[in-house]
Amino acid sequence: MYDLIIAGASIIDGSGSPPFPGDIGIIRDRIAAVGKIPETQARRTIRAPGLVACPGFVDLHSHSDYFLLLNPRAESAVRQGVTTEIGGNCGYSAAPIWGEWREERAQTYRELYGLELEWQGVRDYFGQLAAQGLSINFGLLLGHNTIRGSVMGGAARPPEAREMEEMVQAVREGMREGALGLSTGLIYTPACFASSEELVTLAGATWEEGGVLTCHMRSEGDGLLEAVREILDVARKARIPLQISHLKTSGERNWGKLPEALRLIEEARSRGQDVTADRYPYTASNTQLQAVLPSWALEGKRVEQVARLQEPSVRKRLDRELADRRWDLIMIAEVTQEGNTRYEGLRVDQAAALAGKDPLEFVCDLLVEEGGRVDAIFFTMSEENLQQILSRPYVMVASDSGTRAHVGPLSRGRPHPRTFGTFPRILGVYVREKRLLDLPTAIRKMTLDPCRRFGLAERGLIAPGYSADVVVFDPDKVADRASYEEPIQYPDGIRYVLVNGVISVEEGEHTGARAGGVLRGSGGVTGTRGGG
Repeated sequence: MYDLIIAGASIIDGSGSPPFPGDIGIIRDRIAAVGKIPETQARRTIRAPGLVACPGFVDLHSHSDYFLLLNPRAESAVRQGVTTEIGGNCGYSAAPIWGEWREERAQTYRELYGLELEWQGVRDYFGQLAAQGLSINFGLLLGHNTIRGSVMGGAARPPEAREMEEMVQAVREGMREGALGLSTGLIYTPACFASSEELVTLAGATWEEGGVLTCHMRSEGDGLLEAVREILDVARKARIPLQISHLKTSGERNWGKLPEALRLIEEARSRGQDVTADRYPYTASNTQLQAVLPSWALEGKRVEQVARLQEPSVRKRLDRELADRRWDLIMIAEVTQEGNTRYEGLRVDQAAALAGKDPLEFVCDLLVEEGGRVDAIFFTMSEENLQQILSRPYVMVASDSGTRAHVGPLSRGRPHPRTFGTFPRILGVYVREKRLLDLPTAIRKMTLDPCRRFGLAERGLIAPGYSADVVVFDPDKVADRASYEEPIQYPDGIRYVLVNGVISVEEGEHTGARAGGVLRGSGGVTGTRGGG
């Protein structure tokens, strides 16, 4: 007997092959059969004529490391068909973390969410995730920025020999405890102070332990081409597979650089270098508001950064260096102080006018009041370039977001709509409406490709023996509903989602199941099945 049969679906297996009609038989957490299966052999049947059944979507670039501890149901992810996330991206990971850097981060999450950080290493972090149960599967990248900060704080200098060795050892230990690779965020502190040579050393250690390198490059705008060359060179010297995170051209004056950026990547691939990329299907990015500041203003601890912004001489220098900044292209997404919530959803120039201040003065004052904790959305990209990037065969789909919900602490502010809509948007806009991608290709970019990239064995395909992570959706109705103005809206058309064989979304609603688990570097899973 099968525990469940999905009957009469149009099956798209994740390989890029055309759809075919059939049934999917599931026993426990595995796909046991694909073909024609009598319903009498099932304890339960989901009848799916007119619907598509495919592997669960894999969000290979997420930031849910801490949010899964606040909301293990992972509402915004699983309700759009995501069954697996890879966290620890852009150099910012929950583990390993220690020393003063850990204490500062612990204070942040304690103040904002009442969350206590009870771990330092990857093994203990995974243990806490597994103990509470998750609605999705979750794998982790080691954060270069987090490791460097743990060793060196926010120092804007090269590491000493002993510091370099400590970072290398942290990478090796983290990989052996189950991480999938190393991520770096070279636009953020303190990795923005790291040299290419430091990256080669850490990436080389990662590769020796069986991992990959993902990179938020040093620039995605004015220095885009130099940044592409740098990270390609780092990966080549370290002999490590490279995943370029959220490939983009930021700022209208840089849109014309895309052909050369793609040429650099594709020439490297033609020479045999293992390089892929990912992208979310939106033309606005999302990060901390302090990203507008030059790196010299961000050296040191957060309290030092905030103090620096109060100095008149610093503000005069910023006024000169940021004179051409388009404040109307930046939206305040989330703040922490109740008195500043009136600015959420406004562009910086609008918010500054409301406050009766010059935009730069407003930004500096807001960052000081918020202790540097301001989330912002940046409208800087081209739809034409987005489509060119998504159409490349080596580019996968990812949200670059942390899972959220419609209730509780993760419903605050106006998060980027990609948090709730990335994968349905691909299916509704870029497959059905614009026909940029055919359906099997789009699904391959969201399933098998990321599983292969991160060595997730027996996932990403509808085939016997593979994990029963399955999405059933209506190809005519699937659509994202989240907008920049009203982002906390779940998508339409996602009918069922199975995580490790357990129905986690039924007729679009979360069942409460926590059938996911931690994905370790070997491809193994630790976690629990069932409800909760």
